[in-house]
Amino acid sequence: MSTNKKVKIKELTVEGFMPYGSFANMVKPTGPRLGKAFCRDMAVMTLGQANEAAFSVTEVQKRENIIDAMECHAHTGEGMLPLDGDVLVHVAPASRIEDVPLDQVEVFRVPRGTLLVLRPGVWHCAPFADKADEVHILVVLPERTYANDIYFYVIPKDQQIRIVEA
Repeated sequence: MSTNKKVKIKELTVEGFMPYGSFANMVKPTGPRLGKAFCRDMAVMTLGQANEAAFSVTEVQKRENIIDAMECHAHTGEGMLPLDGDVLVHVAPASRIEDVPLDQVEVFRVPRGTLLVLRPGVWHCAPFADKADEVHILVVLPERTYANDIYFYVIPKDQQIRIVEA
């Protein structure tokens, strides 16, 4: 498949990712501590009206770097933690559900062990394995978000976006 639309991979920075959420290196933590070992409140995620968070795993396989779908959650944030490899995460600003901002899609390289916290409404979808053949990602959402707060958009072939190196 060929597409004329391309987006370059960006390295993850606080300033660059700020419109979409936040992140924290969970393997080499910095910031406030309680004692020597406990690094507290490294990331905060909006759970909407939920009282419970659910922890799931997504396995992403190496695939062609073509963005062909987007999803968002209107009422909750989402946490993603790549466990055993780096991933490429595509995001776009929160918008009305019927107006997915494909012209504003950005792609960030997220190192393994880095917790990414997306704000409610931010468009995204399953990450891409960067160099590995398979990466496991811990996903944190309120329980059953996939059933009651998900908007999914399949991008028409002529609007799909190819991810390229910077």
